[in-house]
Amino acid sequence: MKLVTVIIKPFKLEDVREALSSIGIQGLTVTEVKGFGRQKGHAELYRGAEYSVNFLPKVKIDVAIADDQLEEVIDIISKAAYTGKLATANFRRGAHARYSDSYRRS
Repeated sequence: MKLVTVIIKPFKLEDVREALSSIGIQGLTVTEVKGFGRQKGHAELYRGAEYSVNFLPKVKIDVAIADDQLEEVIDIISKAAYTGKLATANFRRGAHARYSDSYRRS
């Protein structure tokens, strides 16, 4: 068994869930998280005052899979979570491996 953890944009959650369902994966854990990284946040306007939002909302998905499903699951999540921009999905597999799907795209 492998535990795959991926952090994606919240609006892609349903697409990822449907994609995983299409290959027979039914159980997953979803957590709302905030992230800070290359996106650097953005400016918001509230009651006439501008302020900086550094941590952006994200969704973390944990899914337990069979060893032989690993590459298929990573590929299907990468495609379902893709927004056309870099660092669409950040994966963690076990305690030692981590990569962003932006490195897999050319």
